[in-house]
Amino acid sequence: MSEELELRPDQWDALKALRAPAANPSRLNRFAVDSLVTLGFVAVRGEAYALTPAGRKMLIRGSSQLLLDIAA
Repeated sequence: MSEELELRPDQWDALKALRAPAANPSRLNRFAVDSLVTLGFVAVRGEAYALTPAGRKMLIRGSSQLLLDIAA
């Protein structure tokens, strides 16, 4: 995984939404989730989605950037 990878805002929203174990897949942006699956940040488990270890790492690493974006 590249340390320079930047996610789009819709991808961040989907990644943050999937932190909750009861995330409602019908309320998620399907295109964003599919792209996160392709990147290896989200796994499909039956009809549900789950963060992968790489997805959790991205959330933690990206949380400082999200704070900077909010402050701007």
